[in-house]
This record gives sequence, C-alpha cells and structure tokens, in this order.
Amino acid sequence: MNIPSELKYTKDHEWVKIDGDIATVGITDFAQSELGDIVYVEVETLDETLDKEEVFGTVEAVKTVSDLFLPLSGEIIEFNESLEDEPEKVNTDPYGDGWMIKVKISEASEVDQLMSAEDYKALIGA
Repeated sequence: MNIPSELKYTKDHEWVKIDGDIATVGITDFAQSELGDIVYVEVETLDETLDKEEVFGTVEAVKTVSDLFLPLSGEIIEFNESLEDEPEKVNTDPYGDGWMIKVKISEASEVDQLMSAEDYKALIGA
C-alpha cells in the first residue's frame, strides 16, 4: 500500500499536495484498490468555488459510483483532462498522472485539519 509521507489525507480517502495556495487532489492508492477498475471520472465543478467537504465530482468504477469530496475550501482551477480518455491512470498512478483537480485554497487554516500519512495509515489499518 503506497501512502506517500509528504502528502496530506482525508477520511474520504483523498490525498492533497499543497504547493503554496494551490492544492492538487486525487484519491489514494487504498481508495482506487477498493473501487476496482475505474472507468470514468466526472468533474463538473471547474471554475466553481466550493466549501470543504462539498461534492466536486464522481469516480465511476465497474461496480460502483463514488462521490468525490473537496478536502479544502476554494476554487477548482484545473481538471486533469487526460482522465477523460484514460481514467485507468487513477488505478495505475493515483499520486502522479492520476491526479484529479487543482484547487486555489481560500481557507489556509483548513490545511492543518488534514490527516498526516501516519494518521491515514491508522484509519485504514495499514
């Protein structure tokens, strides 16, 4: 199970990479393995400003559809459009080419509420 220590995590199995006031968001290795083969990623909230924990999109696997929850309040400024043609990148490289969105953070204090890699490992029993 790959859980990079430099990233932050949520109880909803998303990872967050902070770079100044921009957060890159995707789902964790654990989440993609639980979902199975991902066939579609939908994000219709591009250029919208959402609050933390609002649904920003969905990920569809062969067996299920799951909502994606925004880990930090802010404006969704970019969607990884390569996922439209190759959603399987979320399975093969969840922390790299399988990233989903970039968010311009509006509440920097919320970053401190995200989980560390150690906390996330405890959550999933890794």
